[in-house]
Amino acid sequence: MFFSKLKENLKKTKDALDVKMSNIFADKKDIEEIIDEIEETLILSDVGYETSTKICDKLRLDLKKQVDKSENAIRELLKKEMTDILVSEEINVVDSINLNEKQVILVVGVNGVGKTTSIGKLTKLYKDNGKRVLLAAADTFRAGAIEQLEIWANRNNVDICTGKEMQDPASVIYDATKKFNEENYDVLICDTAGRLHNKKNLMDELEKMKKIIDKNISDSIYKETIMVLDATTGQNGAIQAKSFLEKTKVNGIFLTKLDSTSKGGVVFSIVDELKIPVKYIGVGEQIEDIEKFDAKSFVEAIV
Repeated sequence: MFFSKLKENLKKTKDALDVKMSNIFADKKDIEEIIDEIEETLILSDVGYETSTKICDKLRLDLKKQVDKSENAIRELLKKEMTDILVSEEINVVDSINLNEKQVILVVGVNGVGKTTSIGKLTKLYKDNGKRVLLAAADTFRAGAIEQLEIWANRNNVDICTGKEMQDPASVIYDATKKFNEENYDVLICDTAGRLHNKKNLMDELEKMKKIIDKNISDSIYKETIMVLDATTGQNGAIQAKSFLEKTKVNGIFLTKLDSTSKGGVVFSIVDELKIPVKYIGVGEQIEDIEKFDAKSFVEAIV
């Protein structure tokens, strides 16, 4: 069920790649020319220049080691190289959903990427795994953000800690961490601002929230920062991630709007260049439309 849903959501990315790949193999060409054109295709599919080059350099080396250089053999080898990028030993992926311990999750991302909706889906996923969840509405600077998160809290039937519009976001995090500790919740998920007066203000605010969490939450409790990225932004999404990484450690990516774009290739450059795993993907608009990211299934769905 999941794989068919994933294929459906990645149809635009797959169609864009299929057309270009079919053209590559349409005429008789030597292997070097084929690989050069594959590299160009990957770059145009938002895989990124450096990552596309890395994939194709490895493809070139591995093809020299095997006799079969048919279209099917090249495609299968390409899938392997692309999957290897996503499951590199340098990337630490923690399956936090199945951790048998308390957790605090800071959710970051610029406005418009689908952050609040993603928190709603993430809450549902944790609840389905038997966790007692508390939400913190710390995006106090965007009109309507608190009310939006309250809607998701009600849909999931979970508690929420809120402040007032324009209240210091860090004070909401303080109250939420206190409630989390005192009332024995399993998971605290914190919404954050996506835009303040300038980039420095936003990053300073995130840093302040992180310090409060570190101070109020025991070191024995698992803490992570999830960044929500909009797949339709392509390489701009990778640039956004880099700016957040300057101030806060990001443990994983939640990728949204894959069904609306042909730029799903951005997954590879984000993982390869930033060494951050994609942990979750949105596979639709409903509350249950969230899946843990699986590299092999993702590659199979687009190549």
